[in-house]
Amino acid sequence: MSIPTSRTKEKATIILHPELCIGCGACVDVCKDFNFILKDGVITMSETPIFGCIACGHCVAICPTGAIEIEGRCFSKNDLFDLSDIQGITDYNSLMGLLKKRRSVREFTDQEVSHELIEKILDAAQYSPMGLPPSDVHVMVLDSREKNNQFAHDFCIYLESMRWFVSKWFLAIMRPFWGKTNDELFKGFVKPLFDTYINSNQKGENLVTYDAPALLYFYGSPYTDPADPIVAATVAMYAAESLGLGSCMLGGVHPLIQNGKGAKKLREKYGIKYKSREGLFLIVGHPKPKYRKGIQRSFAEIKYY
Repeated sequence: MSIPTSRTKEKATIILHPELCIGCGACVDVCKDFNFILKDGVITMSETPIFGCIACGHCVAICPTGAIEIEGRCFSKNDLFDLSDIQGITDYNSLMGLLKKRRSVREFTDQEVSHELIEKILDAAQYSPMGLPPSDVHVMVLDSREKNNQFAHDFCIYLESMRWFVSKWFLAIMRPFWGKTNDELFKGFVKPLFDTYINSNQKGENLVTYDAPALLYFYGSPYTDPADPIVAATVAMYAAESLGLGSCMLGGVHPLIQNGKGAKKLREKYGIKYKSREGLFLIVGHPKPKYRKGIQRSFAEIKYY
């Protein structure tokens, strides 16, 4: 058994063609599971791998002669393509232009987001770096305003049933247990968020997902590296920007649909297969506003040692 995911629990099979090996040793250098050694100038299998092949593909991607094949863990030789065929690779200035131009957009035109554009966003996001292959990121897609607004409505009805979670008596009881920071977060952010979501829904307004024409939820399984859904959602956000779309990450929904019977019922209704340690909702649409100024951003701290 190799490292388990929700997709596979077996290690991949490495197939060597020593007659094609030229002894360059590139595969030995890039395989951090230490599956290979050179013996008499020819590639052979090591007896001391760490986990067994996880099908990252580094070895087959670097081999100049095709002396290595991998099968298994959702990988096959049909997944390989020639990097020399890729055109229009962006440079730093182009990338910075995209980063500086992007803003969180919550106002959209009436135009729907076509399935072609959604597929392009998802295609890009599937190339996101991941903790361990194969990717264990799952994506729920709501591809119309009607589906999106229904989800927001159902979410608000669910929140009404657990409004006690931000009540004064509950916060007072919990403060000694979860500390000052969480107390400030709940009083200053979570409680107002509950109130805004629920009250706007009662007025027929959607301030959860903002009537967006498309909604993508990136989440994981119990095996998923917690960073993977966040990274994938980020790549999807920039892909949407590159396509002329507006997008916005929504951090207030995911944490509230992870625990309890009501959360489980909501997840099941929308085909969300797992609770997930981390996850992000991304709304996408054709942007209504046109921003004319960028804003300089900064980290809390950058410190060199």
